[in-house]
Amino acid sequence: MKSKFRFHFAYLFLISCLVSSKPLAAEESSRKVTKLADGIYAIEHPGHRQDGLFSGNTTVIIGARQVFVVDSAYLPSVTREDIAQIRRWTNKPVTFLLNTHFHNDHNLGNSLYVDAFPAITIIAHTETKKTMDMFGPGSADREEHTNIRIQKYLDTGKGPDGKPLPTEDTEYVKKVLNERKPYYDEIKKFRYQGPTLTFERDFSLDLGDRQVEIKFLGRGNTAGDAVVYLPKEKIVVVGDLVGTPVPLANDGYATEWIQTLNNLSKLDAETFVPGHGSVLHDKSRILLFRDLLQSASDQMNAKLMQTGPAMSRTLDEVKGSIDLKPFRQRFIGNDESLAPEWDEFTNGVIKILFEEASLR
Repeated sequence: MKSKFRFHFAYLFLISCLVSSKPLAAEESSRKVTKLADGIYAIEHPGHRQDGLFSGNTTVIIGARQVFVVDSAYLPSVTREDIAQIRRWTNKPVTFLLNTHFHNDHNLGNSLYVDAFPAITIIAHTETKKTMDMFGPGSADREEHTNIRIQKYLDTGKGPDGKPLPTEDTEYVKKVLNERKPYYDEIKKFRYQGPTLTFERDFSLDLGDRQVEIKFLGRGNTAGDAVVYLPKEKIVVVGDLVGTPVPLANDGYATEWIQTLNNLSKLDAETFVPGHGSVLHDKSRILLFRDLLQSASDQMNAKLMQTGPAMSRTLDEVKGSIDLKPFRQRFIGNDESLAPEWDEFTNGVIKILFEEASLR
């Protein structure tokens, strides 16, 4: 199988792995707006995981008096385009902006909303604010160090494993670096803006003829995952608790995530906006992800019952016993271009379950 370097920078660090080479799909390279109901829109941003410069989805909720936005994207040019689009939809001010969690592909654009709407209140769970305040200010420096690291691969001709790069991989690394450099010129000028209002559990806002409920259903992808629920419209914005077609799970609280997805599935809703990917119109994907996590957890526990506690084992010793292949077809079908994301996702699930078990 041909291989290329793929760089995925979610969760604030570089993960490099060899994957099959596929051209960028059309839906990954274009901006997509979905009207969910009158005055409610989901924006799916361009970008892809290879270069790490992909922004999370943004949701815009327009009330009779004011506007509520969920997540502010990553690249400044993307956020500015969103703000311009909102102004085409309405002359009402964006009064509230919620950050679903701390990963900066969902909140680096906060300061641009403050510039555009000075009276705005930025909302996040208490745990999200803590982590954003810790990692947010260093975002530009991390991007610079990432570029330096990629350049080092080219200069030395060796990958992160120390092995020589094949010619085709070298060309791919060059392409990724060339794509990243102009975006770094944007990011290095950014100004960090953290949340200005935090919450622990649930509260609601009235935008004028439109009720918005902000909820914490439990830990999952992060310690402070927030969801936005519109009970009248039966819409939920879920952040990275769910992603399509393949979730992101390189970090998090796998066992608690199962119950959090259970809690999410109990909401009276028909439309779900994930942190990345297309809008969902039923709960099947949420329940599928829950079932995969439960299966992986059950298999991990059964293996450790045989071999002894995780603290006395290594991940490599147990991961081969966790079989998630029965879920593969249901997540990605026959689309082999998604195979690298599937492998990254399932490896991430097994990793975080093992890390949890190691603490028991």
